[in-house]
Amino acid sequence: MNVECIFICPEAGAPQLSCQKINLVAGNGIVGDRNYGLSKWPGQNLTLIELEEIEAFVGEKNRERDLSITRRNILTRGVRLNELVGKEFKIGDITLRGIELCEPCRSLGAALSSSTLSSKQVVERFLHRGGLRVDVLTSGVIEVGAKVVSIA
Repeated sequence: MNVECIFICPEAGAPQLSCQKINLVAGNGIVGDRNYGLSKWPGQNLTLIELEEIEAFVGEKNRERDLSITRRNILTRGVRLNELVGKEFKIGDITLRGIELCEPCRSLGAALSSSTLSSKQVVERFLHRGGLRVDVLTSGVIEVGAKVVSIA
């Protein structure tokens, strides 16, 4: 149960940037990310997705292996993110709270659609598998390889 990849996006619509580590500020999110400091809704600080879901999608749909395709910040392996909704957990030394599922939207559907896969089919494929929206409760650093641990 750990962090496999980390991505940030400094500007809306810009390509995702792969990072080895990110700095987080409680209540604000990732320093340098386009959503830093925004609080239009709970769970806007950070998004996670299970790497297994991305790998399954690219395998099923015969797509190029681009791990940034869902535009989520942290890709985990061996973690059932849906089970963390409403719960506090840690990634490394950072305490987080799972707010809600990060359900797929039209933008994700449009970005991943193709001549053989409609936007609607993409959204249906990622329904309840699109990741988790998270609030950052403590400040610090998350690095690739950090452990994800549920707090009892």
